[in-house]
Amino acid sequence: MKRRFLDLPKNWVGLLVSVIFWCMLWGGVDAKNVLGGILAATIVFVLFPMPPTGHEITIRPLRFVYFVGVFLFDMVKSAIEVAWYSIRPAPQPLNSVIAVKLRSRSDLFLTGTGMLSTLIPGSVVVEAQRATGTLFLHVIGAEDEEQAEQARQRVLEQEERLLWAMARREILEEAGLR
Repeated sequence: MKRRFLDLPKNWVGLLVSVIFWCMLWGGVDAKNVLGGILAATIVFVLFPMPPTGHEITIRPLRFVYFVGVFLFDMVKSAIEVAWYSIRPAPQPLNSVIAVKLRSRSDLFLTGTGMLSTLIPGSVVVEAQRATGTLFLHVIGAEDEEQAEQARQRVLEQEERLLWAMARREILEEAGLR
């Protein structure tokens, strides 16, 4: 228990961001919202501490901007494809559940890649196996092995961009990207 209280000063950025979101949720910045946000964020940080991640992350600004740009482009492109599937006069496309074995063995980047893959319309993570570093995704429009392989490749490319944007050198080397 002692560790949780001692970690709060280290998490001041997370605490600050939480208070900002709290104020946004309540519609304004005033003393009541700020104090309530600090109290709520402190309770959450104490009861549900985040595992240490500082040793896995290094932000590379140019690669991060590229990563975000490609991710946003993929989101828009996939949203248009899914919208087209819903209004086109043809039958609905076949779907598949595919397995993607990720390069990184990091829980942080397994989770990040899974979240990013789910945020792109047309795919959703149905299972993540931590022990093997494998994501299982339900993918719309993967009607044959070639389309399933293209979907796998998109997830691996997403993971690679994420790793290059945020992973430390040791994680890149473990993933075979150095």
